[in-house]
Amino acid sequence: MRTEDGVTLRALARPGRAGCLPFLLVHGLASNARLWDGVGDGLAAAGHPSVAVDQRGHGESDKVDGFDFATLCGDLAAVIAATVGGPVIAAGQSWGGNVVLELAARRPDLVAGVVCVDGGFIKVAEAFPEWETAQRTLAPPSVAGMTRDQLASVIRDGLADFPETGIAAQLANFEDLPDGTVRARLSRDRHMTILRFLWEHDPDALADRVTQPVLVIATEGGMPGKDGRVATFTGRLTRGSAVWMDAHHDVHAQHPEAVAQLLVEFAGSVAGAGT
Repeated sequence: MRTEDGVTLRALARPGRAGCLPFLLVHGLASNARLWDGVGDGLAAAGHPSVAVDQRGHGESDKVDGFDFATLCGDLAAVIAATVGGPVIAAGQSWGGNVVLELAARRPDLVAGVVCVDGGFIKVAEAFPEWETAQRTLAPPSVAGMTRDQLASVIRDGLADFPETGIAAQLANFEDLPDGTVRARLSRDRHMTILRFLWEHDPDALADRVTQPVLVIATEGGMPGKDGRVATFTGRLTRGSAVWMDAHHDVHAQHPEAVAQLLVEFAGSVAGAGT
């Protein structure tokens, strides 16, 4: 589908039953729509239609710039209009959680509820007050010179308890080059541009504007003080709640059945509240 500024986005749509709330599934930084494959299948089995999108610069969508939150929300609005319609439950992982939270604030007509999967609450500047420190610490690792087989071996070793769908989705973050090596689909420059916008993002101030129900699925580990960060964020929401899972940051790819079940239960509560 094409956005208002002419960018072509790729999305993976799954049908559902009439009357079931649709889901918009949004990936994190340097990721892609296929990380939601297992969750999407679980939602479809429960009757919920869904659409998982490759955000601009990622996956098989156009490799273009424009990563401010207003533009990203415009992209998602275009995806909703072209596929499942609205309102949706917008679920985003990591950076994607911050993006769908922004969408809920900007376009409440399109969003009935929000699920933030180990994201949404991310406030990079709180952990790294100086941009230079964040830039240095959070820069992506290089895969220069690696073949796909070598990369697959590294991913399988590091994510040994991921299902095959999760491994395949991680590998989809990279494209093959003519010399037999791979590179990230999201360029390093664009990665750092997005990181800068995320560093400037204030989810706490945004939370004050979001009136829809919000579920935070947080994973153990990660940044220091994460429990306090989640508590501060959810405390500012009108209707916010959090559940914790002992899992990888990409919990939606690691435990898709469990995450899908949480999303289905959340959808039931949203529908039951008449939101």
